[in-house]
Amino acid sequence: VQLQASGGGLVQAGGSLRLSCAASGSTSSFYMMGWFRQTPGKEREFVASITWRGGPTRTAESVKGRFTISRDNTKNTGFLQMDSLRPEDTARYYCAAGSLSREYEYWGQGTLVTVSS
Repeated sequence: VQLQASGGGLVQAGGSLRLSCAASGSTSSFYMMGWFRQTPGKEREFVASITWRGGPTRTAESVKGRFTISRDNTKNTGFLQMDSLRPEDTARYYCAAGSLSREYEYWGQGTLVTVSS
């Protein structure tokens, strides 16, 4: 299984971006897909997660009300809709997925999001 994240870019504060995470290979074992972000010198931070077969989502307090996670099983793709972006949201965003026993076994290469003030 490979994950390919895309959709990052440069946006002004207050703007929006939609990140995509396309999975190639079998996703039959997927239980969870999540998004994380990291800036240089800082630890990776959880952003949001969603149960792959439909179920509850979880969102970090720092992005709650601004970011929305979703997935399209028919396209083996997850999404992160990011609205009302702030400069502090600037980071490389990674998607990850895995099974019930190995929650984030697979990782994408990351996509860079830069929010200018």
